[in-house]
Amino acid sequence: RFDGKVFLEKLRGKTIVIVGDSISFNQQESLTCLLHAAVGPNSKITTGTMGPYNSNYFQEYGVTIAEFYTRFLAQITTEKIGRVLKLHLINDYGNVWKDADVLIFNTGFWWDVNGNQKGWDFIQDGENNPIVRDMDRTLAFRKALTTWAKWVDSGVLNFAKTKVFYQGFYPDHYRPSEWGRPELKDCAKETEPMSGSTYPAGPPPRLSIVEQVLSSIKSPVQFLNVTTLSQLRKDGHPGRYSDAGNGFVDCTHWCLAGIPDTWSSIIFAYLTLDENMA
Repeated sequence: RFDGKVFLEKLRGKTIVIVGDSISFNQQESLTCLLHAAVGPNSKITTGTMGPYNSNYFQEYGVTIAEFYTRFLAQITTEKIGRVLKLHLINDYGNVWKDADVLIFNTGFWWDVNGNQKGWDFIQDGENNPIVRDMDRTLAFRKALTTWAKWVDSGVLNFAKTKVFYQGFYPDHYRPSEWGRPELKDCAKETEPMSGSTYPAGPPPRLSIVEQVLSSIKSPVQFLNVTTLSQLRKDGHPGRYSDAGNGFVDCTHWCLAGIPDTWSSIIFAYLTLDENMA
């Protein structure tokens, strides 16, 4: 069971950085809320920016919970032709991430987005390879994740100091036929979690890529495989109550309190049992 005071005491003076997109930030919000509830309303907490991070600083413990927004982990450069997603380069801020005591990484959702919202105009795999308008997105995902894995193994991180996690695939719930409700349009009318411990449609196809890439890493990286337990929570999204407006039904992000608190409990277990975090 998550114990905020035990967590803060264990990580006294340390910085946790969550690197990923807005879904990853459900994790940051969960951790911050759980810790705030533990220390009470009179505790001094500073919210703001810390370099490239949005952060919450728990002054009594010297603990920082920070977030760094990146959709792809890979670098996007602005060139004359437009924004180029460089699959072979880690995000420029990798040299800042390395100073954290705990790093939690994720990428996934944005690899299937098209149009102007996708965040890039062209894509390149390798400095000597041509810049192209698009490529197979699953292959691009694998390439970028492999670049991240090579960065982890490059020696830039001090694993005597820094604990590294990769948060598994975050599922969405836009296809009710996956859980046996083809008459529905999305998750909006779901009010209960699924029973049992398996998801009828099985794991997302790219989860196997995550597992393969992580297994290739020689450095100590902990895989937080939250995918299946999150798939079972078709009821856990904001749905039509998101802040997007215009009737949009959000079956991607997660409600708080909710499933991200379970993710936080898993992280709590790993960190509090880790003797090197003392």
